Amino acid sequence: MTTILLVDDSHISRLMLKAIIENRFPEWTILEAENARVALDIARAHTPDIITLDMNMPGRDGLTIAPELQSCCPDGHIALLTGNLQERVRSKASEQGLTYIAKPITEDKILDYLEGIIA
Repeated sequence: MTTILLVDDSHISRLMLKAIIENRFPEWTILEAENARVALDIARAHTPDIITLDMNMPGRDGLTIAPELQSCCPDGHIALLTGNLQERVRSKASEQGLTYIAKPITEDKILDYLEGIIA
């Protein structure tokens, strides 16, 4: 059973991602977090297989929390979802071993990422 954690301060973004994932992978467990603190608590408790991580959130951003999530979930896959198209953000994501997915999020982008992991 695959568990995915959706980390985004936008409830609408999480709903959209959840709908895409539930439609294609109805058997998956989907967990949600609205900030870094909640994401870390959930990751420690459930060790998700996949994490989608928003870049810009109040408090700690996605790039800052990623190393702690990787420590909690060493076998997990993490995608940084962001509208920030700066090369330094892409480079930092790559250095941390994160998959960079540019917003706006589309069903094709999300499914390509997820199907690439489980293939």
